[in-house]
Amino acid sequence: MAVKKPFTPNFRTPADQLSKEELNKLASRGGRGNLVEEFRNALPDLTWESEQLAKSQGIYLEFDRARTGEEKDWRYMIRVSVTGGGPLTRKQWQIIDDLAEKHTADTEGVPSIRFTNRQNIQFHWIKKPACVEIVRSIAEAGWFTLNGCGDNTRNVMGCPLSQYSEVFNAHAWAHKAGSYFRLPMDPFIQIFSIDPKFIRKPEESFKYGPNLLNRKFKIAFASIHKDPKTEKFTLDNCVEHRTHDLSVAPILENGKITKFQVYVGGGQGERNGKPSMAVLGLPLCQCTGEQLMPVLDAAVQVHQEYGDRQNRFWARLKYVIKKMGADWYRDQVSAKVGFPLEKPNPTYDSGPRHLHHGWTYQAANDLWAYGLYIENGRIKDKGTNGQVRKLIRHLMDTYPVELYITPNQDALFTNIPESVKNNFEADVARFGCDKRNGKPFSRLRLNSGACVGLDTCRLSYTESEKFEPVLLDQLEAMGWGELNESVGITGCERQCFRPATKTIGLVGSGADRYQLKLGGSEDGRNQGLPLAASDGSGIYLRSIPREKVPTVIDALFKHYKAHAKPNEDLGAFHRRVGLDKIISQLKADPATADLMLKPFPSDCVID
Repeated sequence: MAVKKPFTPNFRTPADQLSKEELNKLASRGGRGNLVEEFRNALPDLTWESEQLAKSQGIYLEFDRARTGEEKDWRYMIRVSVTGGGPLTRKQWQIIDDLAEKHTADTEGVPSIRFTNRQNIQFHWIKKPACVEIVRSIAEAGWFTLNGCGDNTRNVMGCPLSQYSEVFNAHAWAHKAGSYFRLPMDPFIQIFSIDPKFIRKPEESFKYGPNLLNRKFKIAFASIHKDPKTEKFTLDNCVEHRTHDLSVAPILENGKITKFQVYVGGGQGERNGKPSMAVLGLPLCQCTGEQLMPVLDAAVQVHQEYGDRQNRFWARLKYVIKKMGADWYRDQVSAKVGFPLEKPNPTYDSGPRHLHHGWTYQAANDLWAYGLYIENGRIKDKGTNGQVRKLIRHLMDTYPVELYITPNQDALFTNIPESVKNNFEADVARFGCDKRNGKPFSRLRLNSGACVGLDTCRLSYTESEKFEPVLLDQLEAMGWGELNESVGITGCERQCFRPATKTIGLVGSGADRYQLKLGGSEDGRNQGLPLAASDGSGIYLRSIPREKVPTVIDALFKHYKAHAKPNEDLGAFHRRVGLDKIISQLKADPATADLMLKPFPSDCVID
């Protein structure tokens, strides 16, 4: 029988019980610490205190994971916050691409740029002397690494295509919220010697406390589009908004957006060995457009004041909601804003996630957008999916376009005239970016993805970005390529790619080992779960060897095809039959029986 550890977060943490991270922030002089000196000294790394503070400036200290021995080859990851995914102009992309060429060569000498599913840009393999140059160049071009990491609101997400919507511009709301929740600019300007004339400070800003937020805090806006030909409305949750701490979905009434539904407490990260959870956000309230920003401000305020500052694995908003409930949180937010909040509609559906691949008509200006699939967001020229970096530079230099980053780590080019569509598409093919190994991308591959994984993430246990293309090659060879399902992979339990909201979720649990999560759905509406037996005996398939992963997925797909109802997707099938039935099926299948002999204990659960 599993032993359940008590769930006891330390809300409104007393000053004498603050974690070392909280004390470090309090002693940091507004986040400055010793960063001015440490980013310019001759040492290849940072002190622990500076390493923690650098995260809020968008910089992670990393090292070459392939190099063994006590002496580490220190490198840095720099994350650029691109609110709502853009737009990036031709000049801005030239700067980004030139910086990548100069500073991001990996161990094989190949430079690259990484798009993320938070609509960020990441530079990997950076040496310390380049950090100041890169951050300053990006800031003076109009974007910031500020809020890229650390205990603050992260890059605010919104559908890039909504910029051209005639019904709702989620992208504009993302920019409004992103500007409002940006960290104070003065320390950032000082640390990286940025010319202030290039910096436009927000007119209004959230009041961060001296030790900022309890942990990272993610915000997203869902969308609605209108088809100009049929005049039908399409709900679009490309941002997977319920996976965020705080999110907003527009409510359509009589062809207009009349109000919004706000959600709280989503989050996918977990911690091995700690009582933790991945969950979707719960509906908090409904409000008007005039009320929305005060409600968002108050919602972040309540967490800043109330959340756990002793136990960082319980410091996210989802644990406050788990313990206190959404109704309690609504009362706290209502008290902050000074007016009663309307209760939410618990049955409201914000729609499926759209990937925005291929051509989309921009009704607002009679132009076109083109969504370019980029496997796992990695933009480089050496690989089997074409010369992606050269292609994007060519497209930006040749056509009158703007570039956006989608929530699925892809590129979206907008404002394309009808007259150049054929040339544009021909260029994509000419650079080899419309195929993998000479074959068109399968539906399963287009729906799937991974985080960066082992090489360039200090937290990762195993491969994800490098494993996903190979795994999909194997699944395609088994005949599953055109299945309209999705595979999500992360290198650790932080689950940055949100794998458990995909129909097959794989979470790194050790070197070349993965935990299976099921019950999510390709449309992003559902939360996947570990394969836990209902009798409490434990969790199955918590550590699948890499070479066995295709076998397990093949068995799951075969079982689904043999027993699903008409038009029932894989996630719905798994939720209908239940985890116990799936466990029994995998135990009975000769291909997977040896992996099902002994479950792992589930000794860290939250009631």
